[in-house]
Amino acid sequence: MRQVVNIASKEFRDYFISPIAYIVISIFLLVTGWFFFATFFLYNQADLRNFFNLLPATLSFVIPAITMRLFSEERNVGSYETLLTLPVTFRDIILGKFFAAVMLVAVMLLPTVIYAVCITAIGALDWGPVIGGYMGALLLGAAFSAIGLLASSLTRNQIIAFIVAMAICFSLTTIDRMLFFFPQATLATLSYLGAASHFQNIAKGIIDSRDIIYFLSVVFIGLYGTALVMEEKN
Repeated sequence: MRQVVNIASKEFRDYFISPIAYIVISIFLLVTGWFFFATFFLYNQADLRNFFNLLPATLSFVIPAITMRLFSEERNVGSYETLLTLPVTFRDIILGKFFAAVMLVAVMLLPTVIYAVCITAIGALDWGPVIGGYMGALLLGAAFSAIGLLASSLTRNQIIAFIVAMAICFSLTTIDRMLFFFPQATLATLSYLGAASHFQNIAKGIIDSRDIIYFLSVVFIGLYGTALVMEEKN
């Protein structure tokens, strides 16, 4: 576990050495801030519903940009081979990089708490759905980070890793809105695969074990798939 913490700390620091963290966080805050304040003044509603409705689609683009370099860059410049010479396992490397990405997602979400502060200035805010929304956002961010990590392990090209991860994350975000294209027999399964619906349940303050299991399952599949890919390539 100590090695996981060391790798996670190093990867997290590396985000802020390069401009990628600042660029991604700035874009995320600009997009969410624009849509939040536009609807906030339009509808004058004392809740964060519109912000959380927008969040799954936004994260499906932003998180692949965070994770695309985690393996692709190291394999491209050769630093991954150096990492393997250290007394660490594949599991340590994968978990360390995964937790670094999740920590960056948490840092990215932290400034958005100001939206809740703005709402309390005009009315009473129900903090239950707000807390649930941020819990759901972290779970969604963890799931998308695991998918991004898997995509990054598949190729040396960061752009390809970004496109693959974005395609998967965006598909999971929108699939439950496209059910009318699919046969009736597949609707229950496809509906369960939709990440947005699980996130929205938690964002409403409804803590259902099925939603928690869904996100943990996606994380497990993404990390396990990454381990299989990296072991195959070495």
